[in-house]
Amino acid sequence: MIRTGQQYRESIQDNREVYINGERVKDMTIHPQFKPIVDIRARIYDMQHEDATRALMTVEQDGDINAVGNALPYTQDDWWAKRRATDTVLEDIGGVVTRVGDETVGEMWSLYDGQDVLNEVDPQFSKNIENHIFKVLKEDPFHVSANTDPKGDRSRAPQDQDPDMLLHVVKETDAGIIVRGAKFETAAAYANQAFTKPTIANWGNEQLSNYAVGFICDLNSPNLKFICRSGFAGASGGCPRADQRDYPLANQFDEIDTLVIFDNVLIPWENVLFYRHTRAATFIRATLHRYSAFAYVQRTLKVADQMIGAALFNARQTGLEKQPAVQEKLAELAVWREGINAHLTAAIALGERSPAGLLMPNQSLLMTGRVHALTRLPTMMHAARELCGGQICVTPNAATFDAPETKPWMDKYYSVNDNWLAEDRRKLLAYARDLLNSDYAGHRLTFQQFAQAPNYAHMAAVYRNFDFDGPLNFVKTGAGLSDSVMHGISERSGDEAVAQYFSHSDGEV
Repeated sequence: MIRTGQQYRESIQDNREVYINGERVKDMTIHPQFKPIVDIRARIYDMQHEDATRALMTVEQDGDINAVGNALPYTQDDWWAKRRATDTVLEDIGGVVTRVGDETVGEMWSLYDGQDVLNEVDPQFSKNIENHIFKVLKEDPFHVSANTDPKGDRSRAPQDQDPDMLLHVVKETDAGIIVRGAKFETAAAYANQAFTKPTIANWGNEQLSNYAVGFICDLNSPNLKFICRSGFAGASGGCPRADQRDYPLANQFDEIDTLVIFDNVLIPWENVLFYRHTRAATFIRATLHRYSAFAYVQRTLKVADQMIGAALFNARQTGLEKQPAVQEKLAELAVWREGINAHLTAAIALGERSPAGLLMPNQSLLMTGRVHALTRLPTMMHAARELCGGQICVTPNAATFDAPETKPWMDKYYSVNDNWLAEDRRKLLAYARDLLNSDYAGHRLTFQQFAQAPNYAHMAAVYRNFDFDGPLNFVKTGAGLSDSVMHGISERSGDEAVAQYFSHSDGEV
């Protein structure tokens, strides 16, 4: 059954061991750095029940009403429904959030597609995957994905250093496996469960490595500890004399990153998805983003809308949009934005049937769309900065616009005309500063660049999914080459290539 926001809040009031700024958090639902993002996740749950949004946020399947983000995709219409639901959420909350569940559940669908490989390990693991996919559908948990380890010295095999640098199994019991180590995971402190898995395939010579393990972790399990980075919410961008009006995005949409410590945590056998099988682990890493990449790229599209809106408002308030140089910069942003939109649209229109019978977004178009979106992101942010001008870094804070001694001067010099008075201009400049120039903006840029893997790993995904046979056959025919040239092209096996690809990949944040 779909949950309510209140049910979600109650589900994380479970006395889990969460630390931020060196202090134990008693209740994340009211803590100033967690409350804004907890409220947003609760809002998404509530949108599933409200008359205005229920039809967009839910789908009826087998007589049950389920969250559309959790529903397995079988048709193009299913993907359009997911895209509409995400847009509806982001427009309702007025900003962009990444880790809210719908973007990570797709990783489970990749496991669903890989059941043949996992059956080589143990057919029960394959059954566990199916059970958990439908458990997510029925129970509507806040599901995240735990990936990056502390790693330690990556020039050495994990067995040749402190073994806890990578998450691993230390013991098997009748009840399940005992795991030790740590994972970095955004939103884990206030989520319900995490798909936990390795990010690298540097197993050394071991084929049955204890590091090759993937499982569903109940995030209120005993012996888990959550050590969080300091949040931006409530911190006023690091300036103690500023208030939340100066940093409207940081104070609403910061998603707290967490180092999750597994201090001998029991994972029941029914939650183990693969174990001691390096080929299975490598396969999963190679196919992990075939669905979840869509949600990430769609969110970058909304970031593009934020930048275009902020830049265009800034140009219009002073009449600069009539200048050809300004129009050219705005057009650059629009071309980037529409390129992302085109890749998403085409990925749905040319979707492919997966091994398990699901509809995958066209993999070549989706992965090239991701590269287009993220490699251009830093350049487009700078273009938006240019359009917003230097005032985003020199404008006084909100308190200056309020103080009796300074308010008249702020009103005089920040009012442009009858349409753009000082307060609206202050709000726009604060928004643009937080979007493009603040500590939060820098954090979000880095997160976007590494949220699924480093850029070179994105290029590797393009290489694996692009159909090179078309260009080769076109040149072969045009040049009159013999058939033998096609057979002379040697490629490493897929497993070998993927293993090297992931041997030094940072994986997801």
